Amino acid sequence: MEGVEAYGFSAAMSGAFLVSSLLFAAFNRRLREPYMDEVFHVPQAQAYCHGSFLQWDPMITTLPGLYLLSVGVVKPAAWLFGWTGPIVCSTGMLRFINLLFSAGNFYLLYLLLLKIHQKNKAVSGFQRILSSLTLAIFPTLYFFTFLYYTDPGSVFFTLFAYLMCLYGNHKASALLGFCGFMFRQTNIVWTVFCAGNVVAEKLNEAWKTELLKKKDEKISAMRGSFPDLIRVLKFLIEYLTSPKNLVTLVALTWPYIILVTVFFVFVFVNGGIVVGDRSSHEACLHFPQLFYFLSFTLFFSFPHLLTPTKISKFLLSLRKHPVQYGLITIISLFLVWKFTYVHKYLLADNRHYTFYVWRKIFQRHELVKYALVPAYIFAGWSFFDTLKTKPVFWTLMYFVCLLAVTVPQKLLEFRYFILPFLIYRLNIPFPSLSRQLLELAFYIAVNVVAFFLFLNKTFQWPNSVEVQRFMW
Repeated sequence: MEGVEAYGFSAAMSGAFLVSSLLFAAFNRRLREPYMDEVFHVPQAQAYCHGSFLQWDPMITTLPGLYLLSVGVVKPAAWLFGWTGPIVCSTGMLRFINLLFSAGNFYLLYLLLLKIHQKNKAVSGFQRILSSLTLAIFPTLYFFTFLYYTDPGSVFFTLFAYLMCLYGNHKASALLGFCGFMFRQTNIVWTVFCAGNVVAEKLNEAWKTELLKKKDEKISAMRGSFPDLIRVLKFLIEYLTSPKNLVTLVALTWPYIILVTVFFVFVFVNGGIVVGDRSSHEACLHFPQLFYFLSFTLFFSFPHLLTPTKISKFLLSLRKHPVQYGLITIISLFLVWKFTYVHKYLLADNRHYTFYVWRKIFQRHELVKYALVPAYIFAGWSFFDTLKTKPVFWTLMYFVCLLAVTVPQKLLEFRYFILPFLIYRLNIPFPSLSRQLLELAFYIAVNVVAFFLFLNKTFQWPNSVEVQRFMW
C-alpha cells in the first residue's frame, strides 16, 4: 500500500466507522430491547457471560461461535475499563461486537481486492478503496452490523480464511474456516472453496501444459461449446484419478481435509447439520434458489451486469446458439415446476422484505414463476460472462460451491446470499469509475431506505402490543 493510497484508505475506513457509529447510536436509541432473532442470541450470550456454558436455547440453530467470541471480547474489556452491572453483556454491548466485525470486513475486502487484482496495474488505489467501501456497505450485510446477528462475524472469518488461502497460509486458513463454521455451519462450503482454489490452481497449470503439448488455443478461450466442456471434464477426471496427482493435492490441502472430516463427524454425531430447532430448517433440493440468487446478484450488481453492451452480447449469443438456450429454458422450466418450495416462514412473517417480494411478484399469478425464466437465463449468462477472465477450473469450483450453499435451503432468505455474492463480486474485473460510483450511490440509497423503514415505519400485529419493524 503506497503512501497516498494508505492515507486515502485510512480516511475512508475512519469515515465509514464514524458514520456506522452514529447509525449504531440511532439503532440503540430506538431499539433497546432484543428484536427478531436477537431474542434468542442475546439471552444465550448473556448466559455465557454469566458462566452458564451448558445452558442452551433449543430454538438456536447455529453453533456458539458468536457467543464465545462475544464473551472473549466483552469480559476482558469489562475488566480493563472497570465496567460492572447491567452494561456488561447488555444488548448494546453485544451489538457493538458486530460494529467491530464490520470494520474488520472493510479491511479484509480491501486486502482481498489488492491480492486478487494485483496483476491489474490499470486499477488505481482510489478504485480499490471505492470498491472496498461499496462492498463494506453492501445493504444485506451492512444492515446486520447494528443488530446482534451471526452474519458480520460469519463473513469476517470466511473472508479472512479466503485471504490466508490466497497467500498460501493454508493452516491459518483452515483454522479461520473453523471459526467461520462455528458461526454458521454452512460456511464449511467456503472451506471447500478455499481447498478448491488450491486444486484449481494445480489443474490450471496442468491444463496449460496439456494445451502447450498439443499446440492448442489458450485456456481462456476454452469456453462455450459442448465439445470443449466434454474435453475439460475428461481432463478433470483423468487428472483426479491419477494417484500421483491425488497425493500432491492431499499434501497441499490436508488442513482443509481435516476440517471437512471434523464437519462430517459433527454431522454424524449431531444427526444433521442443524443444532436446535431442525423442524424449520430441513434440507431439500430447492433448485430455484440458484435462480433467486442470480436475480439478487443482477439487482445489486446492475451497473456491471445490466448494461446495453451486456444485453447486446446476450441477444447475439441467443441468435448464435438457439438450440442450447432452448434446452436451458426447458430444463429451467422443469426445475421451477418440480422443485419450487415455499417455506412456512416466508408466508407467515411480514417483517421481512422477502415476504413482499413473494406476495407482490410470485403470488400475483401461478404462471409468474415460469414467466421469469428468461430473466433468470439472462442473469445467469451475464453473471458467468463477468467471470470469463477467471480460469475455467476456478469457475467450475465456484459454481459447485454456489450450488452447495444455495440449493439445499428451503427458505428464501437474502442473508444466505451474502457470502457467495461477495466472493463473486471480489473476483470480477474492475469496472469503470463511473459504474463504481453508481454502484456506491445505489448501495447508499438502498441502505437509507432500509434504515428509514426499520427505524421510523413501525407497525403492530393484531392482538399484540409489540412494535414490529421491516428488515432484510
